[in-house]
Amino acid sequence: MKNGKQYRASLKKLGHNLYKWGKPLKDVTSNPATRLHVAAIAACYDAAFDPEQADTFTTKSHLTGKKAHRWNTLMRSPEDLAANARMKRAQFHNTGACHGATCAGWTALNALWAVTWEADQTYGTSYHERLRSYFLHLEKNSLATAGALTDAKGDRSKGPGAQVSADSYLHIKEIREDGIIVRGVKAQICGIAAAHEIVCVPGGALKEDESAFAVAFAIPRDAQGITAVETRRPSDTRDEEGGWDAPKVGGISQAFLLFDDVFVPNERIFLRGETEFAARFIGIFTALYRAPIGACVAGQGDVMIGAAIELAKAAGLTQKVFQERLTKMAINNETTFATGLGAIYQGQAHPSGLWIPSALLSHVNKVLVGTLPYETKRLAQEIGGGIVETGCFPSWLDLTSPGYGKELLDALSAASDGESRARLARLLEWLTVGGGIPGCLHGGGSPDGARLVIRGLEPWNEYAGHARRIAGLIEKGA
Repeated sequence: MKNGKQYRASLKKLGHNLYKWGKPLKDVTSNPATRLHVAAIAACYDAAFDPEQADTFTTKSHLTGKKAHRWNTLMRSPEDLAANARMKRAQFHNTGACHGATCAGWTALNALWAVTWEADQTYGTSYHERLRSYFLHLEKNSLATAGALTDAKGDRSKGPGAQVSADSYLHIKEIREDGIIVRGVKAQICGIAAAHEIVCVPGGALKEDESAFAVAFAIPRDAQGITAVETRRPSDTRDEEGGWDAPKVGGISQAFLLFDDVFVPNERIFLRGETEFAARFIGIFTALYRAPIGACVAGQGDVMIGAAIELAKAAGLTQKVFQERLTKMAINNETTFATGLGAIYQGQAHPSGLWIPSALLSHVNKVLVGTLPYETKRLAQEIGGGIVETGCFPSWLDLTSPGYGKELLDALSAASDGESRARLARLLEWLTVGGGIPGCLHGGGSPDGARLVIRGLEPWNEYAGHARRIAGLIEKGA
């Protein structure tokens, strides 16, 4: 396994195909645009060697029986998925932000574990064995993976095969004896700057004549022909500043991925044209992904509670003044966490060995994750006051200015010194309006999509039947 220092060193060995502001990001470990997300993932690697956190961030390999980073293993039981949720909550406790390079790619690979098994059963392919070998590669090299699902999509009224430009979706351009050539765009992909590898998968259901878009594979982040454009902007004015204006760890990495005739060797291909398995993949992936994400917003909500309490104290107010709001924040946090656990323990084992959570409850959790955290953030802003929410707070450069910084800090002094209050205000601001926001609403898919799944899975007629029986209405429809 790697520690944080070794992980950073491994990222520096990758080629320079990541760009921002029109310029290459030659060192993602130190560039202001990416360093915080890298620091967050490095903290996860270090947690594997922390006696108090090791059981959360590591587990026994499903292939070798050795201790491995949790994000390099298969989720085979409800306990494995519950540990995933606890890890996500702990990650947010450690850094306050999303950890894309230990999340979506790992989840995609787990979903592919079941899908490749099914494809092999149907077509006699060897996808599952390839994926097994790839898992061994990840474990051996302790790699972080980003998951590339979302395509650029083009005209939303048309499917992939009807677009003016096929490049709106990642697709197979050419099939060769030793592999495939792919083109297209994957959009808003989390964790790219901090990842060694990219796991590319279909972003939605496909028709039978759209086989070119039914492709799943893994490829190094710096593979020839890939241009990654770092896009994260809401946090840029915070993450790329210094002093108190930038948290020590956290931040989110997002990128558009441009595939320009990229070669993928056969051993890295896990689907190639099997359109019926695109929808199957999405179904399994969303169940796996949306059950534990309640822990993400719960973990960040926990930090918001702590920051709100400390900022109130710094202003001379007690926790008792805001206890009703704090309790509501805690209820929101535990609701998403518990709904995710419910989805996990209501799940079932797949013949391949994967544990799949309840799709219904996982999508219910997605809807909650797209609503409750915003109320939690608003309550935190109410407690924090205007220095958190209005944007009228001096920068670190002003607060440390030789000319007037002391006067500003004196003005902020209350029950605590001005610097302590400033640091807490910046943290709570970052958590509620800046880079700490983990993409609650559309991260991992839209709430509307989740509502459609819920509508399709709920046994409405069965519930109506219960009501008729209890009311004594024997005749159907009476």
